[in-house]
Order: sequence, then C-alpha cells, then structure tokens
Amino acid sequence: MNRDIVNAICSTFPGAEVSDPWGGGHDAWKVGGKMFACIGAVLPGVSVKTPDAETAQMLIEAGVGVKAPYFHRSWVNLPWGTAEEELRHRLEVAYDTIRSGLTKKVQGSLPPRG
Repeated sequence: MNRDIVNAICSTFPGAEVSDPWGGGHDAWKVGGKMFACIGAVLPGVSVKTPDAETAQMLIEAGVGVKAPYFHRSWVNLPWGTAEEELRHRLEVAYDTIRSGLTKKVQGSLPPRG
C-alpha cells in the first residue's frame, strides 16, 4: 500500500475530493466537506475515520492500525504495510461513516454510491 493506491481508491468514491488543507504534502480526502481519510506528510500510512472510538480501539488492539496522532480517538492510522483488501474496506467504511452523517440535503446532492 502507498499514497498512490490510497488516492486511487478514494478517487472512486462518489463526491470525494482531495485537498491539502494544511500545506506541506497532506492528502485530505473529504465528502460533503467532511474528512474521511488523510495521508500525512510525515507519518507513514493513512489515517481513517471509524464508526466510533470502540471500533478504533479494537483495530488498534488487533494490530490492524495505530492511534492516529492529532485526530479524535475514533480515527486510526493504517501503516503502509496494510493489505490492500483491508485498506479498501477501511476506506469504504470511513467514507460511508462520514457520508451517512451528512445532512439529507448534502447527501441528496451527491452521486449515488455504487
């Protein structure tokens, strides 16, 4: 897994957009203006939103990810060695989690999810 693979996966999600809000080489993926994944400029891996802090803790305890620095405890960082299937699943869950929390109006303005 690497930045290019993460960006390729995220670019397939309807309405997903990437930006570098802090400068310095971050890739922050958002849907409806809310971030669901972020590749930092220094820490190797991608930080993803999980449905809740308990899920994040379970993933950390299972060795799937580590605590994502600078993020809420419902986020985990998946290291670059993560299997692509697991990575894709975690990115999909992160996207769906954020998308489902958007207002109905914003959700209605997005293309349907495949």
